[in-house]
Amino acid sequence: MSSAEAEVTIDPYAAVVGQDDPVARLQAAARQPVHAYLLIGVPGSGPLAAAHGFAAELLTAGLTGDAAARSTELALAGTHPDLVTVEAEGAALRVPEAEFIIASASTSPVEHLRKVVLIRRIDVIEEEAVGKLLKIIEEPPDSTIFVALASELTPELTTIASRCVNIEFGPLSATVIERQLLAEGVDAEKAELASSAAGGDLDRARLLATDAAIANRAELWRSIPTRLDGSGHAAWDYTQRIRSALDEAAEPLERRHGVEIEELDRQAEELGERGLGRARIVASHKRELRKLRTDELRFGLATLSRVYRDRLLEGSNPDAIAAIERTQFTSEELIRNPNEALLLQSLLLDLSPNS
Repeated sequence: MSSAEAEVTIDPYAAVVGQDDPVARLQAAARQPVHAYLLIGVPGSGPLAAAHGFAAELLTAGLTGDAAARSTELALAGTHPDLVTVEAEGAALRVPEAEFIIASASTSPVEHLRKVVLIRRIDVIEEEAVGKLLKIIEEPPDSTIFVALASELTPELTTIASRCVNIEFGPLSATVIERQLLAEGVDAEKAELASSAAGGDLDRARLLATDAAIANRAELWRSIPTRLDGSGHAAWDYTQRIRSALDEAAEPLERRHGVEIEELDRQAEELGERGLGRARIVASHKRELRKLRTDELRFGLATLSRVYRDRLLEGSNPDAIAAIERTQFTSEELIRNPNEALLLQSLLLDLSPNS
């Protein structure tokens, strides 16, 4: 290899968009790392990509040339032998996962000086698992560094967060997301609509940009105030139409999931271990689908709220303030994982004339 080729380096944070301050903190931390870090931010705003970049820096320390490039590439792909990734198998991070984390953190690195334990979605941790993890996170072996991800700092996470360096990732602005989509070759009209509907999540924006029906779904929500006539039938009909639209919105993600499962099966067959990791991947896919439907509902409710806000500014609807408040309440209720059909019907009945 020539000296020019040897100087080529990989930017471990190239996949992180619009998060200069958190990235700068991680770059500084990599020079003198401590035992644990908690990266807090909306999924799709950069924490996972930054965690892989940080892991790459930690696992490549002291390496040069081909060895450094290989280590970086493996860490960024999540396949480095000294990068252990743990995620809740179900809705919560439970004691069995905590015990696996402890066991993984307690073993020596395979290839180099350090081991990184990456814990995804630690904000869904159960109280019993918190008790299990506190000591190992506070005092891990010298060669182990914890990097945990959370979408928010929940009360259950407070004790763990107090033992970590906390680094926050704010939601990406629609402008940043739109600019990135345009750079990736997305049509300008699709980029604008997808960025406005993404809720600060670049991953969701990329998915929406491949969704030809997003404009139709936005129009469906905008038409609600003019179509509700005070009858239960109208509320029921729009509930069904919205849920059908949610099903259609999930189709691009489900296609991607199908490709991922096919690839997993292909790799497992080549290794002679069919089904390797399949249960974890399927559980992850289910979580992604739940999140997509929730995000889609938030997008729709925000679209509906803007219609009432415009009516309020025009002075054309005396009930607009109550409608905005009711729509906002419904959006907040999504955190409780309510029955989707009942939630929508209740909202639409309340928004109906003379309700």
